[in-house]
Amino acid sequence: MVPRAASRDSPPEFACGLGEIDVLLHMDDEHAIEDTARGSIRPVISVFTRRVRSRGAESADHAGEKHTLKDTALVLPKPEDLRPFQRPSVGGSLWQITNSVVPYLALWVLMVQTIQFSYALTLLLAVVASAFLVRIFIIFHDCGHGSFFPSRRANEWVGFFTGMLTLTPHFEWWRNHALHHAQTGNLDKRGSGDVWTLTREEYEASPRWRRLLYVVVRQPIFMLTVGPLLIFAYQGRFPGRNSRTRERRWIVVMNLALAVAVTALCLTIGWKTYLAIHVPIIIMAGAAGIWLFYVQHQFEDAYWEHDPDWDFQEAAVLGSSFYRLPSVLQWFSGNIGFHHVHHLSPKIPNYRLEACHRRFRAFDCAPVLTVRSSMKSLGLRVWDTRRRKMVGWHSD
Repeated sequence: MVPRAASRDSPPEFACGLGEIDVLLHMDDEHAIEDTARGSIRPVISVFTRRVRSRGAESADHAGEKHTLKDTALVLPKPEDLRPFQRPSVGGSLWQITNSVVPYLALWVLMVQTIQFSYALTLLLAVVASAFLVRIFIIFHDCGHGSFFPSRRANEWVGFFTGMLTLTPHFEWWRNHALHHAQTGNLDKRGSGDVWTLTREEYEASPRWRRLLYVVVRQPIFMLTVGPLLIFAYQGRFPGRNSRTRERRWIVVMNLALAVAVTALCLTIGWKTYLAIHVPIIIMAGAAGIWLFYVQHQFEDAYWEHDPDWDFQEAAVLGSSFYRLPSVLQWFSGNIGFHHVHHLSPKIPNYRLEACHRRFRAFDCAPVLTVRSSMKSLGLRVWDTRRRKMVGWHSD
């Protein structure tokens, strides 16, 4: 087990700035998790060990072991070491908005023209537009962490605008995402802003209807085609069971704004043209976003622990993959492949994640995935508590 120098259940300062949950949500009402985060402000130095795995039949030989071998001790950066990376650049953020939103809107206008003579060309442009929409979602995501602009108000308004483009209610999504950061990898606190994950024992003990639902939801084709429409076009229009008053109010505001914008577009270009352009963009961008979120925590050597043994820092660095993407894909995905850095310190803007990763050798302990190796995640279904790894349906 990694030595702990801070509260086990709460993010330390270097991970979450000045009370990450509070900064993320900018809420004034009481939340127990916010109080926990505020109470954890303290300098922390943690020692991590590189997780070593032989890619053969080691699971049978080491069933039940944690697979954290102390062959290489690495020291995480101190809070003061990370602060320079946590400072957003107003110029850098404005430029990212410009080189993301402007091309996306320009492509939309171009597709309105090309659909008149070639739908194939329109779909090709939709692929590019969906890539820009993924980048826009990263801006939305950073605004939720309070990391994109120094100004809280700027983060909220840019978050609202980019949330409209991505069909995502900002305050509600930000709260659920904050919970994801606060409890990722915790087997006793699943269900908020994460991918539905059962242990093998839970799956086998579930009634038939629940097992069937789980199989469908985890099925890659469903997850990457129907999933985007369900999550963004449908689910995002309604408040959740635990939505706060402000979240409900702003969902209504966003829905009204979207209704006005969509009605204006349909009256201008026709509803068939609107759907023929926007639906493919949402499906492709949503599929890419879901895949990125999925693969960054759903890999074979993932981190899952029950609450007594769960550790925030270990979950952040060892339970989040370093998704090493080609430079073009890294640009369009807003550097989110450096997910281990992001989970350790969500206050770092996306355009500083790579520099932070390269600065500290401690991040070498993060699990590395490539486009090719990440394809294996498509076959992973449940967490095997005995073998301590994600496995498929028929894995022994």
